Order: sequence, then structure tokens, then C-alpha cells
Amino acid sequence: MTRRIFGFTGWKNSGKTGLTVRIVEELTARGWRISTIKHAHHAFDIDHEGTDSFRHRAAGATEVAIVSGTRWALMHELRDEQEPDFASVIARLAPCDLVIVEGYKAENHPKLETRRRESNSHTPLAENDPTIVAIASDYPIETDGLPVFDLNDTGAIADFVEGSTGLSELERP
Repeated sequence: MTRRIFGFTGWKNSGKTGLTVRIVEELTARGWRISTIKHAHHAFDIDHEGTDSFRHRAAGATEVAIVSGTRWALMHELRDEQEPDFASVIARLAPCDLVIVEGYKAENHPKLETRRRESNSHTPLAENDPTIVAIASDYPIETDGLPVFDLNDTGAIADFVEGSTGLSELERP
């Protein structure tokens, strides 16, 4: 199954998460089914000491599913395994109209680079990454022909994502 995938990439504190959240809100309001993948560069935990599921993992379970009438989650402990590759993560997602990816700079899907004055680095990524198809910034920038958006212009960026991924050609659910 071919998936529509679009990513947001940039340096730490460049506005990736805020933009990703706003785009998900905008596209779901337009009727699209959106899934997201967030790449974390550090150890993280969505479970907390004292919960039953935490105790199951601490006891050695490789996978723990938590299921309720509102949501379900599956946690997988890597233990001695390597981090799964991007394709494996994509394959685990349920069908949707678009997968939005935050991070995963090195993967080969179309991306928008975010830039903010407060970011940890101002080294442009687009100059060396042909998968970057647009830039959103909170300050004026010059590019070699890539579309540039105001970082806060959620509507225009959502329109661009719809057009560049082919969503705009589909009938909304």
C-alpha cells in the first residue's frame, strides 16, 4: 500500500512541533484522516511508575497493550533490539489519508523545513537535502526557488501540503 507522507523537519526549537500540531488540526478540520509519527532523539516514556502497565514492562514484557473504551496504545520495549526503521513504523499504522512526520531528517519523503530565530542552529537544511520542498520561517529568507511561507500561516501551509501530496485531488471522506 502506497502511503501519502509529508514531513516537518528543522533544528531544535525551530517550530516543528507547533506547526505540526496546527497542520494536523487544520487538515482534520478539513475532513482528512491524519496519522503522525514523531521521532524522539532521547529516551522517552509514555508510561509512569506505579501504573499496572509500567509494572508489566518492568517485569519484562516486550509489548504491553493498554485498551479502554476511549483509546488503545501498544508499547514495545526494544530491550536488545535496534530502533525500528522508518518503513517498519509506517507499516504499523492503520490506513489514513496522510501520515505527517515530525523529525526523521534523513528519510526520503517530502518535507518542509521550519526556521525560527530562537532555534538552536541557523544552518539551512534545504541546501543539502533535495527532499525539502518548502520552508516556513518567522523571519525573511532567500531561497533558490523553494516556496517560502510565514511559519504562522497555517492555512497556506495546509493548502501546500494538500496540493503537494495529492490530497487536494481526492474526495474528502
